Amino acid sequence: MTFKRTFHAVETHSGEPMRVITGGVPHIPGNTVYEQMKWLEENDDQIRMLMLREPRGYPPLCCNLVVPAKHPDAAAGYIIMEQVEYPVMSGGNTISVATVLLETGMIPMQEPVTEFQLEAPAGLIGIRAECSNGKVTSVTFRNVPAFAAHIEKVIEVPHLGKVTVDVGWGGMFYVIADVRQFKGLELKAEHGREITRVSALILKAAQQQLPVEHPHYPGYGITVAQLSGPTENPNADWRNAVTVASGAIDFDNPATWTGAIDRCPCGTGTSAKMATLHAKGQLDLNQPFRHEGVLGTVFTGNLIEQTRIGDINAVVPTISGRSWIYGYNTYVLDPDDPFVNGFTMGDIWA
Repeated sequence: MTFKRTFHAVETHSGEPMRVITGGVPHIPGNTVYEQMKWLEENDDQIRMLMLREPRGYPPLCCNLVVPAKHPDAAAGYIIMEQVEYPVMSGGNTISVATVLLETGMIPMQEPVTEFQLEAPAGLIGIRAECSNGKVTSVTFRNVPAFAAHIEKVIEVPHLGKVTVDVGWGGMFYVIADVRQFKGLELKAEHGREITRVSALILKAAQQQLPVEHPHYPGYGITVAQLSGPTENPNADWRNAVTVASGAIDFDNPATWTGAIDRCPCGTGTSAKMATLHAKGQLDLNQPFRHEGVLGTVFTGNLIEQTRIGDINAVVPTISGRSWIYGYNTYVLDPDDPFVNGFTMGDIWA
């Protein structure tokens, strides 16, 4: 049988499921991975929809396309795809892509440490992978500069009231709220439905009330919400639940007050959190920051230097974490399949 499309993928997770497509993607025009990402978004968004929607995907899933690097110093490039957007950077996905490239032999592994650079849409990302017995046991990446866009702003959130939030860039714009503002809500898996409800309402309100702008990425706004709070884990400093949107949010339609909780501690979310803590004088340079996700796994961040993005004061984060391969798949689109872009349904999708 001749299929319309065929993709070869490695399935990974760091709690969060992160698919890495290693074969089947056609040539994508562009002089940089960022230009390739924009071309894909405008001309072949079918790949994202097929891989992330049902029957091949579900709301928490992320996906990455491994592409040849355009920058001469990069070993490979990758394009990140999520349910409602193409982020220029993602921490958990970066860790997963690096793990796949090394454990499948696409990039030669050197033990005990392999160092190389990847080209994300955001630019060059330095990778330091600790390796043992053919396995990647930890990945540390040097992220793009992070910064605080808003600190301790009070916004009016329909159905919730006044909420104090920070907004930070860590490769995506995050609105961050301390969970202790919401009586009875805890950052644990069994509170997932209420976490996503509260987060969706905060995200929509922040998008309307807190303008943001990145000098390099015009048009990118706040797209992710993070609830944050203390942890009882002696091996962590802070706990978070990041909710990724799975559709448009409408204050008048409670069915849309939802999303998908990031099952890992979230690398760009950790970077954004560290940037806001640093701006408030609560986190120093070279002070390890252990960030725990809702499953109890931990990413460790570090702000290694100060810098500027245009006129904005920024900091450079590193993030360390781990991802695991759990499967290898070939996905196809049958010529008779009526759902050429996949599908969603309101029982689990916004």
